[in-house]
Amino acid sequence: MKLIARSLTFSIAAVAAMLLISSAAAAQGRGGRGGTPDWPPAGPTPRTADGHPDLSGNWQPNAIRQNVDMVGSGVDVPMLPAAEALYKKRKENLSKDDPEARCLPPGVPRTNTTPYPWTIVQTAQLIVIVYEGGAHVWRKVFMDGRPHDPKVELTWLGDSIGHWEGDTLVVETVGQNDITWLDQSGIPHSTDMKVTERLTRTDFGHLEVVHIIDDPKTFSKPWTFTTLPSLLRGELIEYICQENNKDVEHLVGK
Repeated sequence: MKLIARSLTFSIAAVAAMLLISSAAAAQGRGGRGGTPDWPPAGPTPRTADGHPDLSGNWQPNAIRQNVDMVGSGVDVPMLPAAEALYKKRKENLSKDDPEARCLPPGVPRTNTTPYPWTIVQTAQLIVIVYEGGAHVWRKVFMDGRPHDPKVELTWLGDSIGHWEGDTLVVETVGQNDITWLDQSGIPHSTDMKVTERLTRTDFGHLEVVHIIDDPKTFSKPWTFTTLPSLLRGELIEYICQENNKDVEHLVGK
C-alpha cells in the first residue's frame, strides 16, 4: 500500500511539474523573456524633448519566418536569373554555407530578423543599435545630416545614415560586402545593395519596420518586407556565438 501511495504521489507531482513547465512556456511565448500575458505594455508612443518618437529600448524581432525562409513566409523576392540559380543551389544544399551559422555578422537587413533582441540608444545626432545575437554586433546611424562616406569600405554592416520623415525614422545603408545572405535559405545580394529601413513606433510597446531592398544587380525591381518588433521584457544578455559553436559540425549539406 505504501508503494502504491508513493507511486500515486510521484505521478501527481510529475503531472503538476509538467503543467507548471507548460504554463511557464506559454507565458514566455506570449510575453517574451520573462513575459506575462499583458506584455508588451499599452500606452502612447513616447517622445524625446525635440518632439520625435523615442525609439529607445530593448526590442525583440518576432521575425523568425523571414529569417529562415523569406520567400516561404510570403514575401515576393524578384530575383534575376543568376541570383535565383545561386539561391536554389544554396537551398538544395541545405544552407550548409550560411555565414550566420558560422557566427559571422548577419548584415542588414538580416540583423532585424535574426531571433535575438537588440537595444536602441537614441540621441539627436546619433542612434546606436546593439544586437545580442548575430555575432554580438552594433550599428551607428548618423543623424547629423552627413552624406554617405564617399570612401565607404565594403563592410559587414555598411554605412548607415538616418533622418526623420514625420514620425518615421528612415535609415539608408550602403557599402555592405556580398558575403551575407538575406535569409537562411540563401537569398543573395551584391555590393551595390541599398537597404532602406522605415522605423515607426506605433505605440509604447510596438515597432513597425518596413525594409526596402534595392539591388539592380540581383533583383529585377526593389522589394519590401515588414517586421513588427515588440518591447522586450528584460535586458539583453551576453551571447558569444563563437564559443562552443556546435552547429558547424552538422552543416554537411546533402
